[in-house]
Amino acid sequence: MAKRLYVGNIPYSVTDEQLSDMFTPYGAINEVYVVTDRFSGQAKGFAFVELADDAQADEAIRALNGTSMSGRTLVVSEARQRDSAPRGAARSGGRSDQARW
Repeated sequence: MAKRLYVGNIPYSVTDEQLSDMFTPYGAINEVYVVTDRFSGQAKGFAFVELADDAQADEAIRALNGTSMSGRTLVVSEARQRDSAPRGAARSGGRSDQARW
């Protein structure tokens, strides 16, 4: 089964290919996705890497978490599931059908 990893504190100049090269020694990679700003295209400093095998993904976490890339200390961990609430949703507990003035 595949495991998705969060890779944080990456340099803003990093590419999908560079991350792929970094994780390839730990196993087959299904996907690499560097998160970018939708307007500027600038990387946001984090990415997701999906490895095909859970054990290999766990090994990559142990080996790469806390290592340095271009002077930045990487944070590598298992990615959490996304929150199902839409971004910007009201969190006050109020009814959504009431007008807010």
